Amino acid sequence: MRKVILYIATSVDGYIAKEDGSISWLEDVEMTEADTSYEQFYDSVDTVIMGRTTYDQITTELSLDMYPYEDATSYIMTSREADKRENCHFVAGSIIELVKKLKAEAGSNIWIIGGNGVIQALVEANLIDEYQITLIPIILGKGIPLFNEMEEPVKLKASSSNCKNGMITTIYKRQ
Repeated sequence: MRKVILYIATSVDGYIAKEDGSISWLEDVEMTEADTSYEQFYDSVDTVIMGRTTYDQITTELSLDMYPYEDATSYIMTSREADKRENCHFVAGSIIELVKKLKAEAGSNIWIIGGNGVIQALVEANLIDEYQITLIPIILGKGIPLFNEMEEPVKLKASSSNCKNGMITTIYKRQ
């Protein structure tokens, strides 16, 4: 069965973006060591899921010339109309039902890119199998949190951790 993986960067104080949604602080990360972990991760997925705000940020700010996930099937959770793009599906329905359906289908792993609303719904429904969280050495002080308050805790078990370029990536599996 396919795994649903949250692969994301967060500040030391748990924010995935500034209050205005900006992730410009990620550009300040100095890469002094070679790191192929993103490429290895990306090779393990064939489907990406994100919210509309995240999609808009990717296509209008981060990657103007080329959609970075062209070779994967993208699902963008939105109720707004959108321009058609090959391999992109704009979905107004339930993120929970979509992920359950995709998990049952044949294929490679599913990457949950963000944003906070998509992540929160899947965490609360216990549908994320693996959390690959990279801690960026910055304290933002405020912003959009990786996780919101929840009624019940989600138990995880760390399966590996590494440090490269001053960033710590820990992989957690759902218990």
